[in-house]
Amino acid sequence: MEKKLAEFRARRRAEKSKMSEADLQSRQQSADVHDEQPQKTDDTTAYHSQEDVTGVEDRPPNMSGSPAVVMRLVASAYKVAEKAGSIVRKVLHSGELGVVEKTGANDLQTLADRLAQKSICASLSRHFPNITIIGEEDLPAEKVEEDLIEKGHEEEILQKSCPEEFQDLKEEELVVWVDPLDGTKEYTEASRFLHLGAVAPIPHKGLNTSQFHSPILWLLDNVTVLIGIAYGGRAIAGVINQPFYNYQLGPGATLGRTLWAVLGLGAFGFQLQELPGDRRIVTTTRSHSNKVVIECIHAMEPHKVIRVGGAGNKIIQLIEGRASAYVFASAGCKKWDTCAPEAILHAVGGKLTDMYGNAYCYHADVKHMNSAGVLATLRNHEYYVSRVPPSVLQALKSD
Repeated sequence: MEKKLAEFRARRRAEKSKMSEADLQSRQQSADVHDEQPQKTDDTTAYHSQEDVTGVEDRPPNMSGSPAVVMRLVASAYKVAEKAGSIVRKVLHSGELGVVEKTGANDLQTLADRLAQKSICASLSRHFPNITIIGEEDLPAEKVEEDLIEKGHEEEILQKSCPEEFQDLKEEELVVWVDPLDGTKEYTEASRFLHLGAVAPIPHKGLNTSQFHSPILWLLDNVTVLIGIAYGGRAIAGVINQPFYNYQLGPGATLGRTLWAVLGLGAFGFQLQELPGDRRIVTTTRSHSNKVVIECIHAMEPHKVIRVGGAGNKIIQLIEGRASAYVFASAGCKKWDTCAPEAILHAVGGKLTDMYGNAYCYHADVKHMNSAGVLATLRNHEYYVSRVPPSVLQALKSD
Protein backbone atom coordinates (compact mmCIF):
# COMPACT_ATOMS: atom_id res chain seq x y z
CA MET A 1 0.00 0.00 0.00
CA GLU A 2 2.77 2.47 0.98
CA LYS A 3 4.77 1.59 -2.14
CA LYS A 4 1.76 2.20 -4.37
CA LEU A 5 1.05 5.48 -2.60
CA ALA A 6 4.67 6.64 -3.08
CA GLU A 7 4.59 5.71 -6.76
CA PHE A 8 1.31 7.52 -7.22
CA ARG A 9 2.57 10.72 -5.61
CA ALA A 10 5.82 10.58 -7.59
CA ARG A 11 3.87 10.25 -10.80
CA ARG A 12 1.68 13.20 -9.90
CA ARG A 13 4.71 15.39 -9.11
CA ALA A 14 6.23 14.50 -12.45
CA GLU A 15 3.03 15.35 -14.27
CA LYS A 16 2.71 18.60 -12.38
CA SER A 17 6.20 19.76 -13.36
CA LYS A 18 5.30 19.40 -17.04
CA MET A 19 2.11 21.42 -16.82
CA SER A 20 1.61 25.16 -16.77
CA GLU A 21 -0.31 26.68 -13.90
CA ALA A 22 -3.40 27.00 -16.11
CA ASP A 23 -3.13 23.40 -17.23
CA LEU A 24 -2.83 22.24 -13.63
CA GLN A 25 -5.92 24.14 -12.59
CA SER A 26 -7.86 22.70 -15.49
CA ARG A 27 -6.71 19.18 -14.70
CA GLN A 28 -7.67 19.46 -11.04
CA GLN A 29 -11.19 20.50 -12.03
CA SER A 30 -11.63 17.95 -14.79
CA ALA A 31 -13.59 14.72 -14.73
CA ASP A 32 -10.32 12.80 -14.48
CA VAL A 33 -10.68 12.88 -10.69
CA HIS A 34 -12.75 9.71 -10.99
CA ASP A 35 -9.53 7.79 -10.50
CA GLU A 36 -9.31 9.18 -6.98
CA GLN A 37 -12.96 8.74 -5.98
CA PRO A 38 -15.88 6.38 -6.68
CA GLN A 39 -17.80 7.24 -9.82
CA LYS A 40 -21.34 8.55 -9.64
CA THR A 41 -24.16 8.80 -12.12
CA ASP A 42 -25.49 12.20 -13.11
CA ASP A 43 -28.44 12.05 -10.75
CA THR A 44 -26.86 10.63 -7.60
CA THR A 45 -25.80 12.49 -4.50
CA ALA A 46 -22.82 14.79 -4.96
CA TYR A 47 -20.97 13.61 -1.87
CA HIS A 48 -17.78 13.56 -3.91
CA SER A 49 -18.28 16.91 -5.61
CA GLN A 50 -15.57 19.40 -6.54
CA GLU A 51 -15.24 20.55 -2.91
CA ASP A 52 -14.10 17.02 -2.03
CA VAL A 53 -11.35 17.06 -4.65
CA THR A 54 -9.10 19.55 -2.84
CA GLY A 55 -5.71 17.98 -2.27
CA VAL A 56 -6.42 15.37 -4.94
CA GLU A 57 -2.76 15.13 -5.96
CA ASP A 58 -2.01 13.67 -2.55
CA ARG A 59 -4.85 11.19 -2.63
CA PRO A 60 -4.27 7.64 -3.87
CA PRO A 61 -6.51 6.32 -6.63
CA ASN A 62 -9.57 5.02 -4.71
CA MET A 63 -7.51 3.10 -2.14
CA SER A 64 -8.83 4.58 1.07
CA GLY A 65 -9.78 8.21 0.46
CA SER A 66 -13.52 7.87 -0.17
CA PRO A 67 -16.00 7.82 2.74
CA ALA A 68 -17.37 4.48 3.84
CA VAL A 69 -20.80 3.50 2.50
CA VAL A 70 -22.45 3.86 5.89
CA MET A 71 -21.10 7.41 6.33
CA ARG A 72 -22.28 8.38 2.86
CA LEU A 73 -25.68 6.90 3.64
CA VAL A 74 -25.97 8.86 6.90
CA ALA A 75 -24.79 12.06 5.18
CA SER A 76 -27.43 11.59 2.51
CA ALA A 77 -30.12 10.62 5.03
CA TYR A 78 -29.42 13.85 6.93
CA LYS A 79 -30.28 16.00 3.90
CA VAL A 80 -33.15 13.72 2.90
CA ALA A 81 -34.66 14.07 6.39
CA GLU A 82 -34.34 17.84 6.15
CA LYS A 83 -36.21 17.82 2.84
CA ALA A 84 -38.89 15.58 4.31
CA GLY A 85 -39.22 18.01 7.23
CA SER A 86 -39.70 20.85 4.76
CA ILE A 87 -42.46 18.86 3.04
CA VAL A 88 -44.17 18.30 6.40
CA ARG A 89 -44.13 22.05 7.10
CA LYS A 90 -45.44 22.98 3.65
CA VAL A 91 -48.38 20.60 3.86
CA LEU A 92 -49.31 21.97 7.28
CA HIS A 93 -49.19 25.54 5.99
CA SER A 94 -51.38 24.60 3.03
CA GLY A 95 -54.13 23.27 5.26
CA GLU A 96 -54.81 20.47 2.76
CA LEU A 97 -53.72 17.44 4.77
CA GLY A 98 -55.55 14.76 2.78
CA VAL A 99 -56.13 12.65 5.90
CA VAL A 100 -57.12 9.00 5.61
CA GLU A 101 -57.65 6.49 8.42
CA LYS A 102 -55.54 3.34 8.15
CA THR A 103 -56.78 1.19 11.04
CA GLY A 104 -58.75 3.77 13.01
CA ALA A 105 -58.95 7.33 14.27
CA ASN A 106 -55.62 7.00 16.09
CA ASP A 107 -53.81 5.57 13.06
CA LEU A 108 -53.83 8.25 10.39
CA GLN A 109 -52.03 8.99 7.16
CA THR A 110 -51.73 12.45 5.59
CA LEU A 111 -50.47 13.91 2.35
CA ALA A 112 -47.33 14.85 4.29
CA ASP A 113 -46.76 11.18 5.23
CA ARG A 114 -47.14 10.13 1.60
CA LEU A 115 -45.00 12.84 0.03
CA ALA A 116 -42.27 12.62 2.68
CA GLN A 117 -41.97 8.85 2.30
CA LYS A 118 -41.84 9.13 -1.48
CA SER A 119 -39.07 11.71 -1.16
CA ILE A 120 -37.06 9.69 1.37
CA CYS A 121 -37.31 6.32 -0.34
CA ALA A 122 -36.78 7.62 -3.88
CA SER A 123 -33.82 9.78 -2.88
CA LEU A 124 -32.02 7.06 -0.95
CA SER A 125 -32.78 4.41 -3.58
CA ARG A 126 -31.33 6.57 -6.31
CA HIS A 127 -28.15 7.20 -4.37
CA PHE A 128 -27.86 3.68 -2.93
CA PRO A 129 -29.68 1.25 -5.24
CA ASN A 130 -28.69 -1.90 -3.33
CA ILE A 131 -29.92 -1.01 0.17
CA THR A 132 -33.20 -2.36 1.54
CA ILE A 133 -35.69 0.36 2.53
CA ILE A 134 -38.77 -0.38 4.63
CA GLY A 135 -41.21 2.51 5.05
CA GLU A 136 -44.28 2.85 7.23
CA GLU A 137 -46.70 3.82 4.51
CA ASP A 138 -47.95 1.19 2.05
CA LEU A 139 -47.74 3.23 -1.15
CA PRO A 140 -48.21 2.11 -4.76
CA ALA A 141 -45.16 1.90 -7.00
CA GLU A 142 -45.18 4.99 -9.17
CA LYS A 143 -42.88 7.54 -10.70
CA VAL A 144 -41.66 10.10 -8.17
CA GLU A 145 -41.56 13.76 -9.19
CA GLU A 146 -38.04 15.06 -9.61
CA ASP A 147 -38.62 17.92 -7.18
CA LEU A 148 -39.07 15.35 -4.41
CA ILE A 149 -35.57 13.95 -4.96
CA GLU A 150 -32.85 15.20 -2.61
CA LYS A 151 -29.39 15.01 -4.16
CA GLY A 152 -27.33 16.62 -1.42
CA HIS A 153 -25.31 15.33 1.51
CA GLU A 154 -24.17 16.74 4.84
CA GLU A 155 -20.50 17.52 4.33
CA GLU A 156 -19.73 17.61 8.07
CA ILE A 157 -20.68 13.95 8.37
CA LEU A 158 -18.41 12.92 5.52
CA GLN A 159 -15.49 14.59 7.27
CA LYS A 160 -15.82 12.30 10.29
CA SER A 161 -14.06 8.96 10.56
CA CYS A 162 -16.18 5.87 10.18
CA PRO A 163 -15.97 3.42 13.10
CA GLU A 164 -13.71 0.55 12.10
CA GLU A 165 -16.40 -2.13 12.44
CA PHE A 166 -18.53 -0.41 9.78
CA GLN A 167 -15.83 0.66 7.32
CA ASP A 168 -16.26 -2.21 4.88
CA LEU A 169 -20.04 -2.59 4.93
CA LYS A 170 -21.73 -2.93 1.55
CA GLU A 171 -25.04 -1.41 0.52
CA GLU A 172 -26.78 -4.76 0.33
CA GLU A 173 -25.93 -5.43 3.99
CA LEU A 174 -27.86 -2.37 5.21
CA VAL A 175 -31.55 -2.04 6.03
CA VAL A 176 -33.13 1.41 6.30
CA TRP A 177 -36.30 1.85 8.38
CA VAL A 178 -38.33 4.96 7.56
CA ASP A 179 -41.13 6.73 9.41
CA PRO A 180 -41.82 9.78 7.24
CA LEU A 181 -43.95 11.50 9.89
CA ASP A 182 -43.88 10.21 13.44
CA GLY A 183 -46.64 11.83 15.51
CA THR A 184 -49.24 12.05 12.75
CA LYS A 185 -52.17 12.31 15.18
CA GLU A 186 -50.63 15.34 16.90
CA TYR A 187 -49.80 16.83 13.50
CA THR A 188 -53.43 16.61 12.36
CA GLU A 189 -54.72 18.03 15.65
CA ALA A 190 -52.38 21.02 15.46
CA SER A 191 -53.42 21.63 11.86
CA ARG A 192 -57.10 21.54 12.75
CA PHE A 193 -56.67 24.22 15.39
CA LEU A 194 -54.45 26.34 13.18
CA HIS A 195 -56.77 26.38 10.21
CA LEU A 196 -59.92 26.85 12.25
CA GLY A 197 -58.37 30.08 13.41
CA ALA A 198 -58.11 28.95 17.02
CA VAL A 199 -54.48 29.98 17.09
CA ALA A 200 -52.23 32.06 14.88
CA PRO A 201 -50.46 30.26 12.00
CA ILE A 202 -47.03 28.71 12.42
CA PRO A 203 -44.48 31.32 11.33
CA HIS A 204 -42.12 31.19 8.42
CA LYS A 205 -38.64 32.60 8.83
CA GLY A 206 -38.71 36.35 9.28
CA LEU A 207 -42.24 36.60 10.66
CA ASN A 208 -43.12 37.80 14.14
CA THR A 209 -43.51 34.73 16.34
CA SER A 210 -44.00 36.45 19.68
CA GLN A 211 -47.68 35.45 19.74
CA PHE A 212 -47.07 31.72 19.15
CA HIS A 213 -47.49 30.43 22.67
CA SER A 214 -50.89 28.76 22.38
CA PRO A 215 -51.12 25.60 24.51
CA ILE A 216 -52.11 23.59 21.42
CA LEU A 217 -48.91 24.29 19.50
CA TRP A 218 -46.84 22.07 21.80
CA LEU A 219 -48.29 19.24 19.71
CA LEU A 220 -45.83 20.18 16.97
CA ASP A 221 -42.94 19.17 19.25
CA ASN A 222 -44.24 15.61 18.87
CA VAL A 223 -43.66 15.53 15.11
CA THR A 224 -40.45 13.99 13.74
CA VAL A 225 -39.03 12.37 10.61
CA LEU A 226 -37.18 9.11 11.36
CA ILE A 227 -34.55 7.35 9.25
CA GLY A 228 -32.84 4.40 10.95
CA ILE A 229 -30.02 2.28 9.54
CA ALA A 230 -29.50 -1.32 10.62
CA TYR A 231 -26.76 -3.87 10.03
CA GLY A 232 -26.86 -7.47 11.19
CA GLY A 233 -30.21 -6.82 12.82
CA ARG A 234 -28.81 -4.01 14.98
CA ALA A 235 -29.66 -0.31 14.78
CA ILE A 236 -26.27 1.25 14.02
CA ALA A 237 -27.14 4.77 12.85
CA GLY A 238 -30.08 7.10 12.95
CA VAL A 239 -31.34 10.49 11.81
CA ILE A 240 -34.20 12.41 13.45
CA ASN A 241 -35.54 15.66 12.01
CA GLN A 242 -37.85 17.88 14.07
CA PRO A 243 -39.60 20.00 11.43
CA PHE A 244 -41.11 22.56 13.81
CA TYR A 245 -38.25 22.99 16.28
CA ASN A 246 -37.97 26.69 17.26
CA TYR A 247 -41.58 27.47 16.29
CA GLN A 248 -42.03 29.36 19.58
CA LEU A 249 -39.05 31.70 19.10
CA GLY A 250 -39.14 35.31 17.98
CA PRO A 251 -38.54 37.07 14.66
CA GLY A 252 -36.01 35.50 12.30
CA ALA A 253 -36.33 32.01 13.77
CA THR A 254 -35.37 29.18 11.42
CA LEU A 255 -37.61 26.18 11.88
CA GLY A 256 -36.32 22.63 12.22
CA ARG A 257 -33.28 20.75 13.50
CA THR A 258 -31.68 17.40 12.74
CA LEU A 259 -30.15 14.96 15.22
CA TRP A 260 -27.99 12.06 14.07
CA ALA A 261 -25.70 9.36 15.39
CA VAL A 262 -23.48 6.45 14.42
CA LEU A 263 -22.56 3.81 16.99
CA GLY A 264 -18.91 4.08 17.93
CA LEU A 265 -18.73 7.65 16.61
CA GLY A 266 -21.19 9.59 18.73
CA ALA A 267 -24.40 11.60 18.53
CA PHE A 268 -24.77 15.13 17.21
CA GLY A 269 -27.28 17.96 16.83
CA PHE A 270 -28.31 18.29 20.49
CA GLN A 271 -26.90 18.87 23.97
CA LEU A 272 -26.94 15.69 26.05
CA GLN A 273 -28.50 16.24 29.48
CA GLU A 274 -29.47 13.87 32.28
CA LEU A 275 -32.01 14.04 35.04
CA PRO A 276 -30.68 13.73 38.59
CA GLY A 277 -30.25 10.04 39.39
CA ASP A 278 -32.99 9.97 42.00
CA ARG A 279 -35.66 11.51 39.75
CA ARG A 280 -38.00 9.12 37.92
CA ILE A 281 -39.95 10.86 35.18
CA VAL A 282 -41.74 8.52 32.80
CA THR A 283 -42.73 9.57 29.28
CA THR A 284 -45.42 7.49 27.65
CA THR A 285 -48.14 7.42 25.03
CA ARG A 286 -50.65 10.20 24.73
CA SER A 287 -53.26 8.39 22.62
CA HIS A 288 -52.65 4.61 22.86
CA SER A 289 -52.91 3.95 26.58
CA ASN A 290 -54.71 0.99 28.16
CA LYS A 291 -55.01 -0.83 31.47
CA VAL A 292 -51.70 -2.71 31.04
CA VAL A 293 -49.79 0.45 30.11
CA ILE A 294 -51.13 2.27 33.16
CA GLU A 295 -50.36 -0.67 35.47
CA CYS A 296 -46.78 -0.80 34.26
CA ILE A 297 -46.25 2.93 34.68
CA HIS A 298 -47.54 2.83 38.25
CA ALA A 299 -45.14 -0.02 39.01
CA MET A 300 -42.21 2.23 38.10
CA GLU A 301 -43.18 4.54 41.00
CA PRO A 302 -42.54 7.68 38.96
CA HIS A 303 -42.38 11.15 40.43
CA LYS A 304 -44.03 12.44 37.28
CA VAL A 305 -45.64 11.09 34.09
CA ILE A 306 -45.49 12.91 30.74
CA ARG A 307 -47.93 11.87 28.01
CA VAL A 308 -46.82 12.87 24.53
CA GLY A 309 -46.92 11.56 20.97
CA GLY A 310 -44.21 10.10 18.75
CA ALA A 311 -41.46 7.62 19.61
CA GLY A 312 -38.83 9.98 18.24
CA ASN A 313 -40.06 12.77 20.48
CA LYS A 314 -39.96 10.53 23.55
CA ILE A 315 -36.34 9.54 22.93
CA ILE A 316 -35.44 13.21 22.52
CA GLN A 317 -36.98 13.80 25.96
CA LEU A 318 -34.62 11.16 27.39
CA ILE A 319 -31.43 12.55 25.86
CA GLU A 320 -32.29 16.16 26.69
CA GLY A 321 -33.02 15.49 30.36
CA ARG A 322 -36.80 15.87 30.43
CA ALA A 323 -37.56 12.21 31.22
CA SER A 324 -35.72 9.23 32.65
CA ALA A 325 -37.68 6.39 31.01
CA TYR A 326 -39.94 5.80 28.02
CA VAL A 327 -42.47 3.16 29.04
CA PHE A 328 -45.00 1.67 26.61
CA ALA A 329 -46.20 -1.76 27.73
CA SER A 330 -48.26 -2.53 24.66
CA ALA A 331 -48.00 -3.58 21.06
CA GLY A 332 -48.38 -0.72 18.59
CA CYS A 333 -44.90 0.69 18.12
CA LYS A 334 -43.16 -0.64 15.02
CA LYS A 335 -39.57 -1.03 13.83
CA TRP A 336 -39.62 2.20 11.83
CA ASP A 337 -40.65 4.00 15.03
CA THR A 338 -37.71 2.72 17.06
CA CYS A 339 -34.73 2.06 14.75
CA ALA A 340 -33.46 5.64 14.38
CA PRO A 341 -34.27 6.66 17.99
CA GLU A 342 -32.61 3.52 19.34
CA ALA A 343 -29.40 4.20 17.42
CA ILE A 344 -29.19 7.75 18.77
CA LEU A 345 -30.00 6.67 22.32
CA HIS A 346 -27.51 3.81 22.19
CA ALA A 347 -24.78 6.13 20.85
CA VAL A 348 -24.93 8.16 24.08
CA GLY A 349 -24.99 5.14 26.39
CA GLY A 350 -28.74 4.57 26.62
CA LYS A 351 -30.75 1.45 25.93
CA LEU A 352 -34.01 0.47 24.21
CA THR A 353 -35.56 -2.98 24.65
CA ASP A 354 -38.91 -4.70 24.93
CA MET A 355 -40.54 -4.93 28.36
CA TYR A 356 -38.66 -8.18 29.05
CA GLY A 357 -35.32 -6.38 28.57
CA ASN A 358 -34.65 -8.07 25.22
CA ALA A 359 -33.24 -6.16 22.27
CA TYR A 360 -35.27 -5.75 19.11
CA CYS A 361 -33.95 -7.03 15.80
CA TYR A 362 -34.02 -4.96 12.61
CA HIS A 363 -33.36 -7.55 9.90
CA ALA A 364 -35.30 -6.94 6.69
CA ASP A 365 -37.50 -10.01 7.23
CA VAL A 366 -38.56 -9.44 10.85
CA LYS A 367 -42.15 -8.65 11.71
CA HIS A 368 -42.73 -4.93 11.88
CA MET A 369 -44.63 -4.79 15.16
CA ASN A 370 -42.76 -4.39 18.44
CA SER A 371 -45.15 -6.83 20.11
CA ALA A 372 -43.61 -6.79 23.58
CA GLY A 373 -43.76 -3.03 24.05
CA VAL A 374 -40.95 -0.51 24.38
CA LEU A 375 -38.80 0.35 27.38
CA ALA A 376 -36.08 2.95 26.82
CA THR A 377 -33.77 4.71 29.26
CA LEU A 378 -30.67 6.85 29.25
CA ARG A 379 -29.44 5.29 32.49
CA ASN A 380 -30.51 2.62 35.05
CA HIS A 381 -32.23 0.41 32.52
CA GLU A 382 -32.03 -2.64 34.78
CA TYR A 383 -34.06 -0.88 37.47
CA TYR A 384 -36.97 -0.22 35.12
CA VAL A 385 -36.87 -3.75 33.69
CA SER A 386 -36.99 -5.13 37.24
CA ARG A 387 -40.10 -3.07 38.01
CA VAL A 388 -42.22 -4.50 35.16
CA PRO A 389 -44.97 -6.55 36.85
CA PRO A 390 -45.35 -10.26 35.94
CA SER A 391 -48.96 -9.55 34.94
CA VAL A 392 -47.73 -7.06 32.34
CA LEU A 393 -45.23 -9.54 30.94
CA GLN A 394 -47.94 -12.18 30.71
CA ALA A 395 -50.09 -9.78 28.71
CA LEU A 396 -47.33 -9.20 26.15
CA LYS A 397 -45.79 -11.55 23.63
CA SER A 398 -42.01 -11.50 23.56
CA ASP A 399 -40.41 -11.49 20.13
